[in-house]
Amino acid sequence: MKSDIILAGVGGQGIVSIAATIGTAALIEGLNLKQSEVHGMSQRGGDVSSNMRVSSNEIASDLIPYGQADLILSVEPMEALRYLPFLSESGWLVTNSEPFINIDNYPNLDELLEKIKSLPRNVIINADKIAAEVGSRRSSNIVMLGAASHFIDMDFDAFKKGITQIFAKKGTETVDVNIKALEAGRKFVEENYKF
Repeated sequence: MKSDIILAGVGGQGIVSIAATIGTAALIEGLNLKQSEVHGMSQRGGDVSSNMRVSSNEIASDLIPYGQADLILSVEPMEALRYLPFLSESGWLVTNSEPFINIDNYPNLDELLEKIKSLPRNVIINADKIAAEVGSRRSSNIVMLGAASHFIDMDFDAFKKGITQIFAKKGTETVDVNIKALEAGRKFVEENYKF
């Protein structure tokens, strides 16, 4: 088992929570994990990314080489395209359709989405809308993780257990809404994509 994952987004969108959940799920599964994060100007809405390498075998490096990522999980469409050089020929790009417009010259959204749709393996999901429907707009990052969970070679229940551990200090209501968000993201992909 091996999953090389790039998480991409903008400061404040929950990349660190996604990474913590995947990491916790990997440890629950007894897998090896290496991670590298770049926060940059994240407090000012800048780029945030994480390289996550999960494997049943020993992992030599925490950085994913160009063309080797099995998955790019992006909570923002422009950031998804920033990391395309890392995506392998058989890799999946899973992105939120809703932009985080924090610059005056943000690219045309329709053009961004068309570029993503031109990739052979892509999932585009309105995670913001789904998160609002399950009861917490702040859980859109976890909706994204649910959508991407199809392409991470781990048991889905391990992600639920990871969420329970990560959010336990915030109370059962927060845990429950994030598990609903995870399940809703996964269900969206099951109902709308064939792979």
